[in-house]
Amino acid sequence: MAWSDFCASIAALPEGTLWRHNQSGDLPGEGERIDAGELLALVEANKGRRGFTYTHKHRAENLHLIRSANALGFTVNLSANTIEHADALAETGAGPVCVILPQDTKANTQTPAGRKVVICPATQREGVSCATCRLCSRAERSCIVGFPAHGIAKRAVSTVAQGGAL
Repeated sequence: MAWSDFCASIAALPEGTLWRHNQSGDLPGEGERIDAGELLALVEANKGRRGFTYTHKHRAENLHLIRSANALGFTVNLSANTIEHADALAETGAGPVCVILPQDTKANTQTPAGRKVVICPATQREGVSCATCRLCSRAERSCIVGFPAHGIAKRAVSTVAQGGAL
């Protein structure tokens, strides 16, 4: 699907619709660079809706784009690999932060700088989903959302969350 067609489909959603961009993948652009024009088109298409996403494209040259998207109503969560990394991303002020956590993490915790990390409710409770929780869709939240490693790669992801390499 062409990007313009995708944006048109978002613009056609009813006002107030909560929607998530990307189950996997990232914001548009080559490599670590965010395509400013395509992101702006997505932000414009989202007006009046409640779109949210996650990005690993949080290099310094992208932070103003992420900050603008969040200010204009399209929530872009900065994705961290460790709780230390989450602190560094939170310091940028570009947007809300999410972090992967070791697979055995079951309780809310905090970062080394004392920021509260709330375990994703959808990973902890039956009947809770992104659509019912909506925590990651709130750009102005005061906590970092933590996702315990899960799935077939949970051991490898857990290693990364503890500061190791793949």
